[in-house]
Amino acid sequence: MSLVVTDLVIDFDGRRVVDGVSFEVPAGARVGLIGESGSGKSLTALAILGLLPDAADVSGSITWNGRELVGLPDRELATLRGDEIGIVFQEPRTALNPIRTIGRQIAESIRIHEKVTRATARARAIGEVERVHLRDPEQIVTRYPHQLSGGQRQRAAIAMALACRPELLIADEPTTALDVTIQADVLKLLLSLVEEDGMSLIFITHDLAVLSQIATHAVVLEGGTVVEQGPVDELLRSPRSPVTQGLLRDAKATLWHREGDAT
Repeated sequence: MSLVVTDLVIDFDGRRVVDGVSFEVPAGARVGLIGESGSGKSLTALAILGLLPDAADVSGSITWNGRELVGLPDRELATLRGDEIGIVFQEPRTALNPIRTIGRQIAESIRIHEKVTRATARARAIGEVERVHLRDPEQIVTRYPHQLSGGQRQRAAIAMALACRPELLIADEPTTALDVTIQADVLKLLLSLVEEDGMSLIFITHDLAVLSQIATHAVVLEGGTVVEQGPVDELLRSPRSPVTQGLLRDAKATLWHREGDAT
């Protein structure tokens, strides 16, 4: 199972925001899309799932297990979302409905893709909440998003994204809005779940230090184009592009600052 993005181009009202992006995500691979704000990494992820606004003009090719996704009708794309490809957003409020309980949302995600009873879906929802290490899952499923902390909401969003065991998970800066300590716990959880399920992963971030903890291959973007890509270890040792070199300096400064705070 693999994702192949080839010469992806995205235009908004004649303005090019992604220009010729190409990369692959083989089965079981963990690939990071990294760059500063506006580099095109999140737009690339949204294009994969067909979630760009109607004003976007998309060309190039995105194939998932040999199936072309560019131009695929939304009804067919909807069957892939959550089932074969899951997504976790930076802000869980984007994914979680504020007027429905956590349990109902996870159960509905399951019932959309699988023919199971409400009781079975609810039991599955409790199991998914437990799987993301939320305490007292029977109580958590009865709560609304505003009754949870930011870290708890993100774990609930992860539970919903993984409830149908997708083959590929897209995580769009899922830890940026969290406290540093909670961020580390969520990263550890994500990595363990990805490895446990044998999923492929696209991890989107602007932080090379974070990326080095979860991805093995990186695609560096600037201004909507790929400026460098390769194994994360190589990029850390000998970054070629000025963009990657800058990201590495920022990562070292962040780590130095955190170590200083810890002493």
